[in-house]
Amino acid sequence: MSEQQGQEKQDPQQGPQQPGYPPQGPPPGYQQPGYPPPGFPPPGYYPPPPGTYTGDPNAPYGYDPYGRPYSDKSKVIAGILQLTLGGFGVGRFYLGNVGMGLAQLFTCGGLGVWSLIDGILLLTGNDHTDEQGRILRS
Repeated sequence: MSEQQGQEKQDPQQGPQQPGYPPQGPPPGYQQPGYPPPGFPPPGYYPPPPGTYTGDPNAPYGYDPYGRPYSDKSKVIAGILQLTLGGFGVGRFYLGNVGMGLAQLFTCGGLGVWSLIDGILLLTGNDHTDEQGRILRS
């Protein structure tokens, strides 16, 4: 009997094989059962919801679903300030828009019309930004 016939055939990926028995383990190219494929998060992992702190100093309140960083300013507060004290431009000063705040201050908020429309737009819009260009939080 030769030495090759007495030894078991061994595949480094599948382990030892016995003659007459099917190979052990998964076929080559397949992942072990119970393990996620590489590059995917483990089962049960959920990414943090938008608006949570991620540790990024450029986005202190996280990112919106489009990947834009959230501001530390609130659009609700800006809108209410603009509706109540818009004649003085307080809502725009709060957002860091000093030029527009001064224009509203000197025109008494466009005689109330400009400040009213601006306050409604701040409350209903989703694309207003602060002085750093970050999207306002809800």
